[in-house]
Amino acid sequence: MTALRTAVIGVGYLGRFHAQKYAALPDAELVAVVDRDAERARAVAAEVGCRALTDPDDLRDQVDAVSIVVPTRQHYAIAAPFLEAGTHVLIEKPVTVSVAEADALVALAARHGALLQVGHLERFNPAVLEVADLVREPMFIESHRIAPFNPRGADVSVVLDLMIHDIDLILELVDRPLARIDANGAPVISRDIDIANARLQFDNGCVANVTASRVSLKAERRMRIFQRNAYLALDMQARSVEIRRRRDEADADAAPTMADIEHEQRTLEPGDALQAEIAAFLDSIRRGTRPVVSGEDGRRALEAAIEISRQLRENPLPGQP
Repeated sequence: MTALRTAVIGVGYLGRFHAQKYAALPDAELVAVVDRDAERARAVAAEVGCRALTDPDDLRDQVDAVSIVVPTRQHYAIAAPFLEAGTHVLIEKPVTVSVAEADALVALAARHGALLQVGHLERFNPAVLEVADLVREPMFIESHRIAPFNPRGADVSVVLDLMIHDIDLILELVDRPLARIDANGAPVISRDIDIANARLQFDNGCVANVTASRVSLKAERRMRIFQRNAYLALDMQARSVEIRRRRDEADADAAPTMADIEHEQRTLEPGDALQAEIAAFLDSIRRGTRPVVSGEDGRRALEAAIEISRQLRENPLPGQP
């Protein structure tokens, strides 16, 4: 099997990990890392054993696939020429800064036969994968994603920094059109929204209550899914799943008793979500299949996140600037 020629554009905190994963995968040849900071590019290149570049244009016709791990505002400008050249692209979330840019990238990928995958990493979390076959027409979903303040993500609101992970997961789990969004939030430490809550209502009646904060005292990533005869609790940080459901043999017409409810706790192996994401990207290229998180998926999550952000700007809480 011929290794796919790959490169990573942007080798800051997260991009360095992308480079490490490509270097470790047997079906990938890491050709180069690219960063406008030449010293950083050289340091990461030395670590993973590839060339160091400072200009993405120097990769033209030299790679089959790239990871783009730069600030969101640069996503479109860097990704578009690669897609036009038929090069496959894995782009970090959010896919772009606007829905129009996302639509343009999706169209370019389709026109030039390139694969576009968006880096919504939680899709590869072991807890999420564990319940994929258990979710059946959710009626209510509750998610909390909170973390202490980190200046590294403060160039965008908490919606695009953290909440968008859960928006993507919920849209995939429910798989129905959104009928209504209501959101509230406030800046606390930064100039942008640091804590937010959104209520997503779908056309089938399902409701999701989504909370994200980057000004908390601890880190937590939890989701609870309620559906007919079952309740699923995911701890995406501890990688565990708790399942409570009505036993199959229970009388569906009778009022349930405690004996009718079975409880299961599953603690999962840690796994490596980023390696799984990159391996899935390469596998989709080889097989010619739709990526796990397509450009359309990334666009869908971005559209909802932008509407939430609009409401937060236009409907400030009392006393909020």
